[in-house]
Amino acid sequence: MIYRLILGLTAIAIALAAGLGLPSVAQAARTEVTYVCADAPLVALYDNGPVDDPRVNNQLAGTLPGAFVVLRWRDLNLQLPRTNIEGAPSYSDNKWFWSLSDPDHPTFFVKVGDRQDVPCDRTDSVNTTRL
Repeated sequence: MIYRLILGLTAIAIALAAGLGLPSVAQAARTEVTYVCADAPLVALYDNGPVDDPRVNNQLAGTLPGAFVVLRWRDLNLQLPRTNIEGAPSYSDNKWFWSLSDPDHPTFFVKVGDRQDVPCDRTDSVNTTRL
C-alpha cells in the first residue's frame, strides 16, 4: 500500500517537474530601451521575472507581479519592482517611481521631501532578449 502511494506521488512529481498538462508560466524576457532623462542617457532594462504565473490578474502590457525594471542613469543603478497600481505598468521602491503611462515620455520622479520630476524622452533603441 505504501509502495503504491510512493509510486503515485513519484509519478505526480515527475509530471509536475516536466510540466505535463500544466499551463506554461510566463516566459522570461528582457527588453532594453534607451531614453534621455534630464539631458543624461538612461537605459531601462525591463524583466518579466521568470517565475510568475500568467493567470495572475492585473497584467497590462505583459507585466506580471514579480516583474521589475533596472534603470541605469547617471551614477545610479535602480532596480524597481512592479507596482500594483492599476493602468499602465509602473515600478517603484517607494523612493523612485517609473511609469509607462506615456511610453515615449515616461514618468520618472524621486520622492525625497518634495517630489522631484525628471523629464524623459524615449530614443529609438529597443532590444528584446528571450531567455
